[in-house]
Amino acid sequence: MNQNVYKRNELLAQKVLKGLKSRNMTGYYAASKEEALKLALELIPEGSSVTMGGGESVHAIGLPAALKEGNYNFIDRDAYEDKRAAMLAAYDADVFLSRANAMTEDGELVNIDGNANRVSAIAQGPKKVLFVIGMNKVCDDLDGAMKRARNVAAPINAQRFGLNTPCCKTGSCMNCKSPDTICCQFLITRYSRHEDRIHVIMVNDELGF
Repeated sequence: MNQNVYKRNELLAQKVLKGLKSRNMTGYYAASKEEALKLALELIPEGSSVTMGGGESVHAIGLPAALKEGNYNFIDRDAYEDKRAAMLAAYDADVFLSRANAMTEDGELVNIDGNANRVSAIAQGPKKVLFVIGMNKVCDDLDGAMKRARNVAAPINAQRFGLNTPCCKTGSCMNCKSPDTICCQFLITRYSRHEDRIHVIMVNDELGF
């Protein structure tokens, strides 16, 4: 990464961390993926039940692999024959891992979901929610974050899953009602009523889409 971009991200992260604090969420800054992984493992007590929705950013720092190798009860939905059972197990987990489609400089988190298992677990259920978010996801304001989620994250994810949606052909949101749409549920997390529930690791790197 260009050093000027790296420094800018470092300074911006401090603003985001203040925004998270004002919203009763706990933020952390990691200078690298390796530092993010170390920090994440420090935040997850051994013996915890841990699960996640889809999350390229979480995989990018190597967290699922580390949890599988360590002393944790990692609920890997890919290993479940009954996917619904794996998704339901998330609501009673000690820790739920997630990324965000976008976030604002003031600490608001934006997520779009197709099946709603991820956004519903973020909203309620697991005792702790741990986000891993690259600085490439940070936008000026909520309007910018929504546009990023719909016009950057959603089309890329739809293409990744091989879906038949208009955004796969145009590269941007067409506000469709396609049977394949993954833009079914929108969640804006602007405040955490519950102390110590939502934790966000900001990583000075480009993670996910």
